[in-house]
Amino acid sequence: MLKDGHIHTPFCPHGTKDPLEEYVEKAISLGFKEISFTEHAPLPEGFTDTAPTKDSAMQLEVLDRYFEEVNRVKSLYQNTININVGLEVDYIEGFEAGSKDFLNKYGNKLDDAVLSVHFLKYQDTYDCLDYSPDYFEKMIGKYGSVEKIYEKYFETLLMSIASDLGPYKPRRLGHITLVKKFQRKFPVQKFFKDEILLVLQQMKEKGYELDYNGAGTAKPLCREHYPPNWVIDEAVRLGIPLIYGSDAHQAKELSQGLSTLYLPK
Repeated sequence: MLKDGHIHTPFCPHGTKDPLEEYVEKAISLGFKEISFTEHAPLPEGFTDTAPTKDSAMQLEVLDRYFEEVNRVKSLYQNTININVGLEVDYIEGFEAGSKDFLNKYGNKLDDAVLSVHFLKYQDTYDCLDYSPDYFEKMIGKYGSVEKIYEKYFETLLMSIASDLGPYKPRRLGHITLVKKFQRKFPVQKFFKDEILLVLQQMKEKGYELDYNGAGTAKPLCREHYPPNWVIDEAVRLGIPLIYGSDAHQAKELSQGLSTLYLPK
């Protein structure tokens, strides 16, 4: 694992202010040869952030400065480590056109990117599914069961894969079992194997990479990688490329999940 393909920055409204150089130095100390800064892209025009703190993503007005700063450290460390300018782009059902317009405008500035699902649509409302256990519990009341949330999540993942977001659409799918973030408090009775296998099959057909994300191991109500080991076995069997992602929101998190990463033979 010589690449960390999913790293956040001081530009993250819900992260820390660790400078970019601190992330880079930590990556070098861990032996990484390549990293991608993938800050949360501005949400599509017209979409209202439903996280209670309204801090899910960068604001559009700071995006150019973000590109400037990542390119600065990219140049500064060009002889030491390969640094990619990237974004984590949210797929939001019903806002595909806005996301496509954004990517058409800014996609040529990117070296790398991740496509993720954080928001689920329920009738005419949206919920940020990974915000907090209390928020997730309110979603259960709205949906009627934990299983219904899982069903909607995997359905939305399939939509994200099939969506037309233009030529700059990210080709790596982020933390495909993020819905399990609070699984120890809100367990499900269904395994959802068929749903996950269908996601993997569609990824294979579309030529996607898989974000092998270590952040769940540090979440007290999850304690496993996104996705778990059996999914990694299936991804390897299908020939889907795996890219480790720490999903770090502070420099010290660059190694999260790395020591327990499952590497199929």
